Amino acid sequence: MAVLLIAEVTDGALGVDSTAKAVTAAKALGDVTVLCVGASAKGAADEAAKIAGVSKVLVAEDALYGKRLAEPVAALVAGLASGYSHIVAPGTTDAKNILPRVAALLDVMILSDVTAVIDADTFERPIYAGNAIQTVKSSDSVKVMTVRTASFDAAPMGGSASVEAVAAGANPGLSEWVEDKVAASDRPELTSAGIVVSGGRGVGSKDDFAIIETLADKLSAAVGASRAAVDSGYAPNDWQVGQTGKVVAPNLYVAVGISGAIQHLAGMKDSKIIVAINKDEEAPIFQVADFGLVADLFTAVPELTGKL
Repeated sequence: MAVLLIAEVTDGALGVDSTAKAVTAAKALGDVTVLCVGASAKGAADEAAKIAGVSKVLVAEDALYGKRLAEPVAALVAGLASGYSHIVAPGTTDAKNILPRVAALLDVMILSDVTAVIDADTFERPIYAGNAIQTVKSSDSVKVMTVRTASFDAAPMGGSASVEAVAAGANPGLSEWVEDKVAASDRPELTSAGIVVSGGRGVGSKDDFAIIETLADKLSAAVGASRAAVDSGYAPNDWQVGQTGKVVAPNLYVAVGISGAIQHLAGMKDSKIIVAINKDEEAPIFQVADFGLVADLFTAVPELTGKL
């Protein structure tokens, strides 16, 4: 069997961590061909060729793919689908935008957030905010899926796959780029960071959220937030961790002023070590925390930051 893996490419750069973790999942299904798409994707393709377990890399470079529009990429992938038994991508924002469209074009089901590969037709994925694991068996001729990268180790580097150019597909003309609004940050990317510090509704305001950022910067960590904090305007949407946000599994997760609603736990409970700081000793977050501190965060966090 052959697998087409859609690499995460942003502004010409390969998302090495997410792509390498998706390669680990894809290797269990057959020979892995990686597809890099973008206005500038050759550098990303060369980097993807170094991931162990990749047999070939396809690169589609065209201005059509320069603004991360889902429809042109979906059309390209669907056009390349023949000859592949599986189409896989890491469960990133881009892939979750593209692969459902690919599945619709191929008239097959979409398997989202796969956490385990049982065999070529059978997969596991979480449901009910991660409280149950669903086993899905697909009889589709082509399986289209996103994989939850937090559930897989990254494939090592050291490969030497060939790189081959493919022609750009047609433009479906269903969408157009208007503008980008990107927040610049020197912090690690949230889904691949080794340490994450998250704040919740208990932080109280957007201004007070600065104490979360200061602690994160001291730890060289990414900053996260609960949905309650995001909905209250304390933090931007792309910091949201949880069922409707990003799924993370860092070595250390520090939850500050987060009660621990089931939707938030679904996005971080696979973290290796969880530390919770909350003044409510009955908060559900303490049920999953490895270390818990019952304290006022406005006292504890600045003190912790100072000692660090």
